[in-house]
Amino acid sequence: MKQRHWIGLLGLILVATTENAPAAAGGAAPATAPAQPAAPPFYVDKANVMAFMDAAGAIQPVQSPEQWKVRRQHILQAMQQVMGPLPPASAKVPLDVKVLSDRTGDGVVRRKITFASEKGDRVPAWLILPAQPKDPRARLPGVLCLHQTTAIGKDEPAGLGPKTNLAYGLELARRGYVALCPDYPNYGEYKFDAYAAGYASATMKGIWNHMRAVDVLEAMAEVEPGRIGCIGHSLGGHNTLFLAAFDERVKAAVSSCGFTSFPKYYGGKLAGWSHAGYMPRIASSYGCDPRRMPFDFTEVLAAVAPRAVFVNAPLHDSNFDVSSVRDCLAAARGVYALLGAADKLAAIHPDSAHDFPPAARQAACQFLDAVLKRKP
Repeated sequence: MKQRHWIGLLGLILVATTENAPAAAGGAAPATAPAQPAAPPFYVDKANVMAFMDAAGAIQPVQSPEQWKVRRQHILQAMQQVMGPLPPASAKVPLDVKVLSDRTGDGVVRRKITFASEKGDRVPAWLILPAQPKDPRARLPGVLCLHQTTAIGKDEPAGLGPKTNLAYGLELARRGYVALCPDYPNYGEYKFDAYAAGYASATMKGIWNHMRAVDVLEAMAEVEPGRIGCIGHSLGGHNTLFLAAFDERVKAAVSSCGFTSFPKYYGGKLAGWSHAGYMPRIASSYGCDPRRMPFDFTEVLAAVAPRAVFVNAPLHDSNFDVSSVRDCLAAARGVYALLGAADKLAAIHPDSAHDFPPAARQAACQFLDAVLKRKP
């Protein structure tokens, strides 16, 4: 089995060098490439995702998928007003995956790797594969596993930290997935100044890195490209939704303790979202005022439709008010129904605090199994 994994990774390196070459010569860095999208219309009622603003500036009901596409485009533009522009495809460089260590144990093959996210930047990550897949010839689903706010970064979902409830990368690899656990900027082993590189937020740098991580999974011989998911808790929970909104290759997203509406986040006090690790424009451009924010999480949820989303929102999460999570889910369901995907938005509300308890993780794993069509 180990020989096959090494062949797969060598293939990954070769594929990454050829297929992920930048569209522009030299792989222009985000500091010079991205342009801010045109300002979208401002929606006062962001919870009403079943409405869109037409070319004349009038609010109209969303009655068709084509009309929903207009609102969805406005949502993605609004997110970039806060996060800064998504880098263009020309910012891609060859992935140049490097294996730093390779160990087998606990039923998995665990590799420490780095990959090139953009010119001058390498992202550290754990790549975890089943040690003995049921069918060595079969390609497996891949899942990106994003960590919470923790100094150990990627080590936690990889099962190398003390919190077993957050070792979902290890758990999914044992379940038959290829799990990739990257560090978020300035956590774990990853030091990167997103602002010096031209980003308007660490959030957008994270989105870009996570899109490149999907590139890594797709390039692997062991992974079926059309069966990619993402899972995360807290910081990783909202980063999962942000990634899924911008990258339609993510077919299933699991967000644990990842969001509530901005007006209900600590009573509308958004300073926690505005520091350098997130989106400074929330303070500098919008005064930490939820009423001035260009987007909210109901819209992010809806923007992922019709792809699958599973939400773990505990009853006693002091960070993310569960009543507002329920409101966001209820409002987004209209879009899922419109797109024929009413069963693709699911949630669980365990009797716990800011955590990802075993029953909730089991439900999330079963959800991923069903969506990514992995046989149990």
